[in-house]
Amino acid sequence: MSVIDLGECGADFTANPYPYYAKMREAGPVHRVRMTDGTEVWLVVGHEEARAALNDPRLSKSPSVLGLTMLDEELIGPNLLVLDPPDHTRLRKLVAGEFTARRVEGLRPRVQSLTEELVDAMAPAGRADLVDALAFPLPIIVICELLGVPAADRDTFRRWSNEVVTPSGAGAELEAIEGLAAYLDALVEDKRASAPADDLLSALVRARAEDGDRLSLPELRGLAYLLLIAGHETTVNLIGTTVRALLTHPEQLAAVRAEPELLDGAIEEALRWEGPVETATYRFSRESVTLGGTEIPAYQPVLVSLASPGRDPGRFPDPDRFDLRRDARGHLAFGHGIHYCLGAPLARLEARIAIRTLLDRFPRLELDPDAPAWEWLPGLLMRGVRRLPVRW
Repeated sequence: MSVIDLGECGADFTANPYPYYAKMREAGPVHRVRMTDGTEVWLVVGHEEARAALNDPRLSKSPSVLGLTMLDEELIGPNLLVLDPPDHTRLRKLVAGEFTARRVEGLRPRVQSLTEELVDAMAPAGRADLVDALAFPLPIIVICELLGVPAADRDTFRRWSNEVVTPSGAGAELEAIEGLAAYLDALVEDKRASAPADDLLSALVRARAEDGDRLSLPELRGLAYLLLIAGHETTVNLIGTTVRALLTHPEQLAAVRAEPELLDGAIEEALRWEGPVETATYRFSRESVTLGGTEIPAYQPVLVSLASPGRDPGRFPDPDRFDLRRDARGHLAFGHGIHYCLGAPLARLEARIAIRTLLDRFPRLELDPDAPAWEWLPGLLMRGVRRLPVRW
């Protein structure tokens, strides 16, 4: 099998990877690709094959299959993205109760009030960068309050988070992870030493598994790290992408304004059309695995695309068209199987409230015509733009 060199695609792939994914799908659902750093991995691009891969226990989430550890796991601790059952089952069970639809719905009043505060602050200027003014601060405040992170630390955390998710360089990523590790150590110790508080991290400090086993310090750090980063980065891009899709499709925007109940469909279509996560984090083949007629040998790194399956015409007719009335169910934007995103209900709630409030407050909302071209997030993990200038 020939190797597809993604580095040769350049900035065009970053700005619009979908034509490249389409060509790959036409040739087959699974490919050997060379990343920009020269690493060769297997990339799954077909919808059915991606769905199967996401739920295949032969594809481990633990790099220990290859005798490796991830940098964040080594410096911070194990998290749900690098664990398999039974460890994954145990840790997920301890935190999953905080993210049920019922518990998330209880956050609605706070999310609404925060959104209104942020939109009030935006209003006088007549224009803003929507990422900086709303899409970033809303989910970061919500997840920090949920976990019990002091408000004064949010700006520092934002800098670290950006370097972890879309690093500007290996040195910057290492520095950010080291900073987060030290910070989370201090935060966990503070929760342990303080009187019981009504936040998630305090609850995890006190939590015991069914056999009486408590979470270790590395496990607490790893859970807090994952929840803080995954708990806001995906929502930033979900809000930004949905607004961008509506503003670049005026007829769809008009439909949402005329029929507000269509907003949920717009959010699901945005998740399918251009979800916030381009590829799931790495998996590693424990043994030879055949997907879509292609054999992936044992002990290989595997990336499962979440972006390409949403544009697979075998699953979604006319997939490049953004259509909020489409039945977008079955998209893989939040993953599938035991690693399905815990925060999906919270992300949907925050996006729904943020976009509804934005459209209600600013009837003339539009993209800022004087703004420079969009700067896309680098790499294959996150899908979104760094800034989204708008005016009203």
